[in-house]
Amino acid sequence: MASNGEERRSSSPSRAGTGTEPSSTADSTQLDTTEDFEVLEEEEEDEDLSELPPLEDVGRPPAPPREDAQPAEEAAEDPQEWLDVLGTGLLKKKTLVPGQGVDTRPRKGQDVTIRLKATLEDGSVVEDNPALTFTLGDCDVLQALDLCVQLLEMGETALIQSDAKYCYGVQGRSPDIPPNAALSLEVELLATRDAPDLELLSGKEKIELANRKRERGNFFYQQADYVLAINSYDIALKVITSSSKGTCSHPARATPTPSLLQLTSGLFAVDFSPEEEAELLDVKVKCLNNLAASQLKLDHYEAALKSCNLVLEHQPENIKALFRKGKVLAQQGEYREAIPILKAALKLEPSNKTIHAELSKLVKKHADQRSLETEMYRKMLGNPSAAGAPGKCKDKLPWSIPWKWLFGATAIALGGVALSVVIAARN
Repeated sequence: MASNGEERRSSSPSRAGTGTEPSSTADSTQLDTTEDFEVLEEEEEDEDLSELPPLEDVGRPPAPPREDAQPAEEAAEDPQEWLDVLGTGLLKKKTLVPGQGVDTRPRKGQDVTIRLKATLEDGSVVEDNPALTFTLGDCDVLQALDLCVQLLEMGETALIQSDAKYCYGVQGRSPDIPPNAALSLEVELLATRDAPDLELLSGKEKIELANRKRERGNFFYQQADYVLAINSYDIALKVITSSSKGTCSHPARATPTPSLLQLTSGLFAVDFSPEEEAELLDVKVKCLNNLAASQLKLDHYEAALKSCNLVLEHQPENIKALFRKGKVLAQQGEYREAIPILKAALKLEPSNKTIHAELSKLVKKHADQRSLETEMYRKMLGNPSAAGAPGKCKDKLPWSIPWKWLFGATAIALGGVALSVVIAARN
C-alpha cells in the first residue's frame, strides 16, 4: 500500500482450526498488518434381495438362508448417516458418538471448546488440538468448523468431510496443507459458554480480542474473500467501540473526564490507562484502513470513503487513508478532488512509487477529462469547428461587429441628423 512502514503479518505456521496462516504471495501493501468444504462420494449399493423368495414361490416356505449371507443392514451403508450440510455435497457431517440431545447444541455468539483432529485425504495429520476455543459464528476458524459445530450436541463426536473451499482454498497452508486440499475433521464438542460482555472487558482484553478479529480479517483478505474480511474487521471495531453505557467502575469517579478515544469511539467510563487508550486507537485505525481496502475491492466506494474519513479524523496525515481516499474519489471520477489528496500523501512520503504512479495517472485522466468537457461546451455553443481551425480567428476580437451592421447604424444616425437640421430651418 501507500506506506512502506506498514506492519507485516507473521510468517509463523498456524493451526488448521484457526486458519490464519498467511500466503507467501500475500499483497502485504494492502494491509496495515501482516498479518473454506469436503468431498465424500456415497457408494449406493443395490438392496440385497437374496433372502426374498422368488415371486412364483410366495406360497412356499422360505428357503433356509445361506451361511455366507449377510444382514441387509450390514451389506449396505445407511445413506442417512451423512448429513449434507449445505446440500451441495461439499460439506458433510456424520455422528460417530451421539451427544446429549438437540437442546444442548451451541448457539451463534457463544464461545465453544472442541477437540479437533484434522487430516488430509492420505491420512496425514495436520492438526491435533485437544482444546480449541472460538466464538461460534464469528468466522474465527475454518468455515467448515463454523458451519458444522453449531450442529453438534454436547459430548458428540462427529466426522466432517470438507472441500478445500471451506478450509484453506486454492492457496493451502504452507508447508503442510497443499492448495485445493480437502480435509477430514474429527470434532468433539467439549464445552459451551456465553461470550463475555464486551462492555466489561478490560483494556488489555479488548486489545487482544480486537487484534485476533483483525488478524482473521487479514487472513480472509489474503484469501481474496473480502466479504468475510469486512465481517471480521467490523467485529473488531465493535469490540473497540463497545460502550459501558455511562457506568463507572470506581464510585469515587462520579463524573470522569472522557479521553479522546472515548469521545470519538463511544468508550466512556471504562478504566483504561493512557497506554491502553493509545493502543486501542492504533488498532481501530488499522481496522478502518483495512476495512477501506476490502470495501475498495468490492467497489463499495461510499463505504470505503467513510472508512477513510474516520481514519483521517483521528490521524489527518495517515498516508494509507489519504492514498485510499484519493483512489476512491478517482474511481468516482472526482479527479479534481482526488489530485490534491494524493499530492498531500506524496508530500508526506516523497519516495513512494505507488503514490507517484497513481498521481501521474490521475493528472493525465484529469487533463483528458478537461479536453472532453471543453469540446462538449464548444458543440453546445454551436461552434464545433473552432477546435479544428483555431488560427483563423486569432486576430478576430471577441467583440467585433459585422460591417453591414456598422454601415446601417451610421446611415440611420446621419439621417436623423439631417432631419433635425431641416426641422430647425423651418422653424
